[in-house]
Amino acid sequence: MKCFIIVAMSADGYIAKDPKSPSTVWTSKEDKKRFVELTKKAGVIVTGLNTWKTFGGKPLKDRLNVIYSPEPIPGLPESAETTSKTPAELLADLEKRGYSEAAICGGSQIYTMFMKSGLVDELYLTIEPVVFGDGIRLFKEEMGFSLRLADMERTEGGTLLLRYEKLDR
Repeated sequence: MKCFIIVAMSADGYIAKDPKSPSTVWTSKEDKKRFVELTKKAGVIVTGLNTWKTFGGKPLKDRLNVIYSPEPIPGLPESAETTSKTPAELLADLEKRGYSEAAICGGSQIYTMFMKSGLVDELYLTIEPVVFGDGIRLFKEEMGFSLRLADMERTEGGTLLLRYEKLDR
């Protein structure tokens, strides 16, 4: 099963100013377009509870929304579910259910957990031409993985759309 991280960050390396600030406020239209295309193609998005809340607590359409939550979220529609499984257990379960890709969409704790699991194949990274000065980093812990730049696009507005392949899997 293919597993990829998709994330936008500021030029100074932050994915958010604080846990409640949605990235849609400061990301480019090109990033939003890529996010929709890649996550719809994958068919599954995986988020933490705080990221889920920045979506307004509603599932993104045309995708299964899997939310890491310590307890069930009442009133979830059929296109959303909660989990507390390990990354390996979750991906195995999704594969049994017919999915072949999963997009890991944040936040920092979820990115860290999946990257440390060794199951991430690719990293879709958008670098936006904004500076926060402080905020939430991509990973919560030190990482030791090598990446290979597989694709790069620069938009007119200065946004960088990068795709890295993880070498240490």
